[in-house]
Amino acid sequence: MHHLFDWFILFCFKLLSVRPLLFRLPKALAMQFLTFLFDTMSDIYDPAAPNGIKPGVSAGEIPRTGPVAGAAARRKDINPAGTDTGPSRYLEPTETPWGLTWRILVARYQALSGQIGRRIMQRTLKIGVSARIYHPESGATGLRSKTLQYLEESIAQWVMSRDVLVFMIPTVNNNGLLHPSNIRLRDYAKHLDGLVLQGGADVAPQSYSESATRPEWSGDRARDMYELELLHEFVEADKPVLGICRGCQLINVAFGGTLYQDIASDVPTAIEHVNDLYDNHRHIIHFPKGSSLAPMFKSQSAPLVNSIHHQAVKELGRDLTVEAVSGADNIIEAIRYRKARFVMGLQWHPEFHYMGGDELLDCTPILDNFLRAARETRF
Repeated sequence: MHHLFDWFILFCFKLLSVRPLLFRLPKALAMQFLTFLFDTMSDIYDPAAPNGIKPGVSAGEIPRTGPVAGAAARRKDINPAGTDTGPSRYLEPTETPWGLTWRILVARYQALSGQIGRRIMQRTLKIGVSARIYHPESGATGLRSKTLQYLEESIAQWVMSRDVLVFMIPTVNNNGLLHPSNIRLRDYAKHLDGLVLQGGADVAPQSYSESATRPEWSGDRARDMYELELLHEFVEADKPVLGICRGCQLINVAFGGTLYQDIASDVPTAIEHVNDLYDNHRHIIHFPKGSSLAPMFKSQSAPLVNSIHHQAVKELGRDLTVEAVSGADNIIEAIRYRKARFVMGLQWHPEFHYMGGDELLDCTPILDNFLRAARETRF
């Protein structure tokens, strides 16, 4: 017992050196726990005592702080002389001061763990959404002569419907002449809990080592570069990613896959996947054997989704698996990266389904699964 306090100090430094979950949480909680440990040990430790324990401290009379201190004071009232009357009768005969102290520490740790767990569960998730990019028009004036980055309202509202915060992630320009910055996309991956890749312009064939077969299918290479880096940083940070339409195609390209530049041209036997009806155009999908989506929609015999895409996944990227296909032509409609907790792409737009009517697939279970992954991987 002579080295009890020294051992305790070493134990605390060990905790700090390995940086467990406790020390990644608010400092007030960590300090509360350490303060309790120091208070408890200082109450029972006396380096001058033969056994390292303060005289008069028995197994049943270890001085404590907080409500337990009142109990100790009441025992003093029963025994005014303050002499050692031996262990309290409710204790085991073999009880030792260190054993009792250890159980006190464990009980306190469990209480603090519950408080920490509640803090984790109650903290609002922060989800990043990649930006759509409007490029300046040649010869235009005013706002149309500027580069704009923006969100389509429905995607933000759909994610926020589960009571989370949504942040648009802008592109970064570390070499900017007017407004240079040291912020990197990895900083967003570090501080946000998940990423949604929203729809928009075509993925450039150049991004999967092809040339555009028609000029209007050249896509947006600048946005590709920005979102590919963003996707990489979130996957490296082990944060969940949900890709919508273009986002689904981008996930495939990121892992080495290719795309049909135009379904109607490349797959003449395919059904129509886009027309002037826009999000009112729809078709049935089905889930292949082993799909993680199938258990979410057991009651759906013929899931119906909207269809607003003329490009689609062609050759599947590495470590990707097919989660859904178009019911009529087997065009890939959803993919998942197998080596991450949650990296999934949906070819349809779930954010438009609510306004499209009850017959469309309610994709809330997919969103909830994405958000659960965000909470589980936030540290």
